[in-house]
Amino acid sequence: MSLERANAAEDTIDLGAGLCLHGTRMRFDRNEEIFGEDEPAEYIYRVVSGAVRTMRFSSDGRRQILTFQLPGDVFGIETDEVHTFSAEAVCPTEVVMVRRSLLEKAASDDARATRRWLELTCQDLRNAQEHALILGRKGAGERVAAFLLRFSDRFTRGQELDLPMSRADIADYLGLTIETVSRSFSEMERTAAIDLPSSRHVVLRNRSALMQLQAA
Repeated sequence: MSLERANAAEDTIDLGAGLCLHGTRMRFDRNEEIFGEDEPAEYIYRVVSGAVRTMRFSSDGRRQILTFQLPGDVFGIETDEVHTFSAEAVCPTEVVMVRRSLLEKAASDDARATRRWLELTCQDLRNAQEHALILGRKGAGERVAAFLLRFSDRFTRGQELDLPMSRADIADYLGLTIETVSRSFSEMERTAAIDLPSSRHVVLRNRSALMQLQAA
């Protein structure tokens, strides 16, 4: 990935408490790789617009999506020198990338940056725990309901969700097949828990029903 690619612009990652790190804004097309597994972890990233999926591939080539990163999210923080997962743009996406060495220097100079780095690392752990809880649900409908509820506060305009990811993305995040995810959406629509004006546009008609389904 070249820092000289077209339309790059200076930007920052805000660590809070008045701490900002200067970086470079980059644009990525749909499905374009941002970084790959085992590549040097030289940068950290913040999503400006669009969405990012982080993922790994099994030995037989199956894809497992670990998280979806949305505007405002910081990702790519590693404890080792290489990335333990890959990251791709779900749709046309802008990110700010900041050299990891700048964060490390800020953490060594300012206790506020150290706390923020710890908070970001803990957020990664919480994301992993929440994902594990979703995968631990037995039924496909439970997993899909949990997915919609978890991300509804991030995607929603009122009760309407515009999902940036495809059914295939959702399936690989939930450990299901595309067909099973589609059937679960159709069943929720049949029972009036949701409306589906389009495959990416979801209207939450009965949030209580979704909460009961995810807890089943």
